[in-house]
This record gives sequence, structure tokens and C-alpha cells, in this order.
Amino acid sequence: MAAQSRDTTNEAIDITTTANGSPAAVTPEEREWLDHRVESWVETYKKSMLTPITLSLVATHQPAEISTIAEAVTAATGWQITERGLYRTIKRLQDSGFLQSTAVDAPRTGAKRKMLSLTPLGASYLAGIRGHLVEVPEER
Repeated sequence: MAAQSRDTTNEAIDITTTANGSPAAVTPEEREWLDHRVESWVETYKKSMLTPITLSLVATHQPAEISTIAEAVTAATGWQITERGLYRTIKRLQDSGFLQSTAVDAPRTGAKRKMLSLTPLGASYLAGIRGHLVEVPEER
């Protein structure tokens, strides 16, 4: 269902396409309900897609610091993710054997930093996920 907007006086009227292709107006109540449903779906999508995105970015940047992965997630997706959410995802991926970390000394401070790498099991898991991803077809 594609949404377009058209301005009439001061109020925007939302137009969607019905099953037969003809336009149908959406009431403000329907728009509010629809916006909520889309936001809910997007949040669920983001949570489920954080695993393959994180694995893919680690594979691309390995060995990679967690801060590098956080920046790359935002750059690749536009999503603002919490540090806590990313750490939980990384911990789960490490516990599953998909990621490994090594502690290295930071250049100036000597403090230990975790460098992440994909394990062979993680590479196979990522390949399996990529093999099942689908793109949503565009409307014609």
C-alpha cells in the first residue's frame, strides 16, 4: 500500500491505494492507527535485523571495536541504537559462538579494549541468513 499526500487548504489528505488500484482517503483516526502499526513493525524489524547487520559489519571491519560497529550500524541503517541494545546483541552472538573478542591495549591509555571478529560458525550463520533474506517488491 503506497501512501501519498496532497495538500488541500491547510490540511494534508492522505491517499492510499485500494486493492483494485483506486485511491481511498484515510481518516485521521486511521492514519494514527496506521502510523502506530508501522512504528511497531519497524521496532520489531530493527530488533530482528540487528543480528545479521552486526555480524555483517563485524565481518567487514574485523577486527573491530564495538564503537566502530555502533557507528557503522547507524551509518548503514540510519537507526539510533542504544549502547545497551548493541552490547546485549554482541553478548548473545558471543555466547552463541558467532563472534569472538580479544582484549587489546588501547594506544594511549593502555586500557583493554575488545576487538570483535566473526568465527567460522558466525560466517556460516550469516551466509545462511543472507540466503533467506528477501526484498519487498516495489509497486508498479
